[in-house]
Amino acid sequence: MEARGIAYHNSDPYFTVFKIPQWRANLYKFMSVSLWGALPGKLQRRISSFYAKLYNKPFTKHFIAPYVRFYYADSCYLDKFQPPEGKNTFESFQDFFIRRFKTLPENRSMWIWPCEGLLCDEGFVRDMGTTKVKSDERFIETIFGLSRGSIPDDYCFSNIFLHNKNYHRIHAPVKGIITRIQHIPGDLIVLRPWIYKQDPSLPAFTNERYNIDITDSKGRIWHLSIVGGPAVGTIKLPDTISIGSGIEKLDELALFYLGSTCCMAVPERPRYHSKNTFVEVGATY
Repeated sequence: MEARGIAYHNSDPYFTVFKIPQWRANLYKFMSVSLWGALPGKLQRRISSFYAKLYNKPFTKHFIAPYVRFYYADSCYLDKFQPPEGKNTFESFQDFFIRRFKTLPENRSMWIWPCEGLLCDEGFVRDMGTTKVKSDERFIETIFGLSRGSIPDDYCFSNIFLHNKNYHRIHAPVKGIITRIQHIPGDLIVLRPWIYKQDPSLPAFTNERYNIDITDSKGRIWHLSIVGGPAVGTIKLPDTISIGSGIEKLDELALFYLGSTCCMAVPERPRYHSKNTFVEVGATY
């Protein structure tokens, strides 16, 4: 059974923010990169930790119902999820944020999308160009902690931005073996792609991230980068995720405690999705 298509999500009204004026995008970028980004990393994480602790407070559970009503037309939206960590109820907003599927989506396709969000950047590695960060020239390989030329030119790069309302667990896009896990400390600048109109993936070059490689049955490497942003308390990998371990399609790779982006460089091109469309966990890649 294949996961449902993307027609509904292509019309998601909350992503019309790409139409904001350039002057406003420039202002937001300045505040994110030049002001917030200039703060010492320890201070950024301290502030982020405060937000994470705040959303763990019991009173924040009262935010969940109005939040769901505001963002979801489906009044039964929460019925397909359950609280995390074996809880019977959502005890805080953080519990809602890291909600789990009661039953994972089913899809016979060999390759699926690993998360839910806006596909804000997409294209062949050879066409992605470079990014200037603090006067340094960086390449797509930089995101994944690799040297230039390590990823084949015909690989496809994609960046999925996870809005606060989205499901925040990352799943394996393909069956294979985990062949690399790398943690890169970094900044926690704002992730929202519409404030980096000319370079929506800029935060992925600078922010803290976990890089995970999955080698599929054909010996091809699927590169994933799980990127944190402001207010991220932590990026957590399940205990089952280790180098050399086998992984099935849709197995959980990571979860975020607030705010995130997931980048991929993989040997296949998306079949049904293009830049600025919405993707779902388990939908055909």
